[in-house]
Amino acid sequence: MDFDFLTISQIKNGDRQAGERLIRKYYPEILRYCYLHVSCRDDAEDLTQETFVRFFASLGRYEYRGKTKNYLYTIAANLCRDHYKKIRDLPLEDLPEQSAESIPEVEIRLDISAALEQLSMDLREVTILYYFRQRSQKEIAAILGISPTLVRRRLKRATQQLRILLGKEEE
Repeated sequence: MDFDFLTISQIKNGDRQAGERLIRKYYPEILRYCYLHVSCRDDAEDLTQETFVRFFASLGRYEYRGKTKNYLYTIAANLCRDHYKKIRDLPLEDLPEQSAESIPEVEIRLDISAALEQLSMDLREVTILYYFRQRSQKEIAAILGISPTLVRRRLKRATQQLRILLGKEEE
């Protein structure tokens, strides 16, 4: 029997340890996904925790179809989108300062992160899911609620833009 199916059944029957097992299984992956979007460890942890809170809150309506991870990614993606909207809506003086601890030390990671931030949200999402989370184009389409053809087009556009952005930074 499938681990996720069994675990979700146990959670629905009130088994708290089953919930903890599910969190332990997916928390690191969802945290990395959120961190790639927000580049701040504290915000990424908050978004990851909120992802699981919303997952458990919707568990009564959740029908297991073998895609628990995709469902968690969908929730996380929506939370990351909302996070960007909140930041965009804040007056500049209200934005928190980045601490030196939240900035990765590896220079190549900084280059990639800066290039990703310059992509539109649509292109950034497919790029992160495809290249960093190793999701298939079909899975990305399901997570984002778009067609696989649109996923391919966005990946192609994102790749072209990233080549240009990363090429400019080397000059």
